[in-house]
Amino acid sequence: MIKAKKPGFLSAAAFTLGLIVATAPAFAHHSFSAEFDTNKPITLTGTVTKLEWTNPHAHFYVSVSDKGGTTATWDFELGSPNGLARHGWNRSSLKPGDMITVNGYRAKDGSNLASARSVTLADGSKIFAGSPDDSQTQ
Repeated sequence: MIKAKKPGFLSAAAFTLGLIVATAPAFAHHSFSAEFDTNKPITLTGTVTKLEWTNPHAHFYVSVSDKGGTTATWDFELGSPNGLARHGWNRSSLKPGDMITVNGYRAKDGSNLASARSVTLADGSKIFAGSPDDSQTQ
């Protein structure tokens, strides 16, 4: 005779599977050193075009012109919104049109992507980016 499984078994199995699926993106999250190079510091000055206040990392975009007049858009990665709030940021810390200077580290792939370390606003005030590399000295 085959014994029927307890009704709670399927519920527990479904719950466990749901937890595994829900946490999978956290395991896929990259480390700072996998994407950015601390041997490639960068300082750029330009105009903010957009701020994305999203998890797991916020991003802001800056339009930067070189000496030849060519303009490029840079994507700067920040820490998480919670980490940024602990550093004094809020959703209106950067607004399109703000002129800023950003210190950070370039992406290893050479694209116009960098991990922001600090941002200096037009009034001279500086805010730190709450990025994973905050243990680095500046």
